[in-house]
Amino acid sequence: MFMLRVMRMIMNGRTCGAIFLAITALVGSCETLPVRVVPGRDAITPSFVWPQPPERPRIRFVRVVARPQDLGIESSFWQRVWGVLVGKEEEWFIRPTSVAANGQAIFVTDAGGQALWILNPQAGRFHKIQEAGGQKLISPVSVARGPHNRIYLADSYLGKIFVYDREEKFLDTISHPDFRRPAGLAYDAVRDRLYVADSAAHRIWIFAADGKPLGAIGQRGNGNGEFNFPTHVAVDRAGRLYVTDALNFRLQMFNEDGSLSGLFGSHGDSSGDFASPKGVAVDSEGNIYVVDALFDAVQIFDRSGQYLLTLGERGLGPGQFWLPGGIFIDDRDQIYVADAYNQRIQIFQYLAGGGAK
Repeated sequence: MFMLRVMRMIMNGRTCGAIFLAITALVGSCETLPVRVVPGRDAITPSFVWPQPPERPRIRFVRVVARPQDLGIESSFWQRVWGVLVGKEEEWFIRPTSVAANGQAIFVTDAGGQALWILNPQAGRFHKIQEAGGQKLISPVSVARGPHNRIYLADSYLGKIFVYDREEKFLDTISHPDFRRPAGLAYDAVRDRLYVADSAAHRIWIFAADGKPLGAIGQRGNGNGEFNFPTHVAVDRAGRLYVTDALNFRLQMFNEDGSLSGLFGSHGDSSGDFASPKGVAVDSEGNIYVVDALFDAVQIFDRSGQYLLTLGERGLGPGQFWLPGGIFIDDRDQIYVADAYNQRIQIFQYLAGGGAK
């Protein structure tokens, strides 16, 4: 796309001089384009751990990612030429809401930027997806990885789930006549199922990998297995489902067959309580991580719901958050948190051993 735009401008003689000057400025300088430094957002790597000594550390800070360059990914030559021509600043996340990873790439939904970012440091490239089958994304809020490196993307405003193939090309749309506001996504690799938290319908939709509807869990209420604006979902390695039941201020857990296996949480401001629960994830030892936007922190529980530890606090620095949203834990127990109003993703490492039993 960048190359096509530049070539069209080259065909226009009135812009040849501008292009020549832009290329000369880039090639003739040994320096890269200026980097905008924003306090609290740039990728610094202090040795932060939780809990603090003398207790044994369980979580270690790894890095901040607010732009592709934080992963060593530079814009291509023609992208930089185009940026000089149009006066375009370096691109940053605007309001990242969810994150996923597959060991090679990091996927970030940027609701503020109406885009899905795909950052691939191994390949040294990044890609911004802003449409699906010719339709502009409006409110991309959640992303999940599927089979064959498929990507599932929920747009809450459009009320649809978009599917992209391993080449990041639009593949299909998943919809349902009763969709109201699809939000959180989670893919169950054990059973090849996609779970969709529909916050306005107060239920969890279940789809096959190909988009075929398989059923739903829940209805509006405060009883066991009922929901009041569920926002986020996660699936552990055994196929158990975890649902953030936001306005019931609790987390509900379901077995592989959809039956309720447990729940915990209540409204409050003490450790282990919830004020505005958001993203949920589970590490390899069964510890449960729940983001709380109003606490500006991530609370960690054992598999029975017993409170263990709080990660983070309000602020702009590493290990600090401002209205965080989604969370994802990969196969290596790296923890990715969408730090929405700090406009970045923060990455941590769970230090295995001594976790949930």
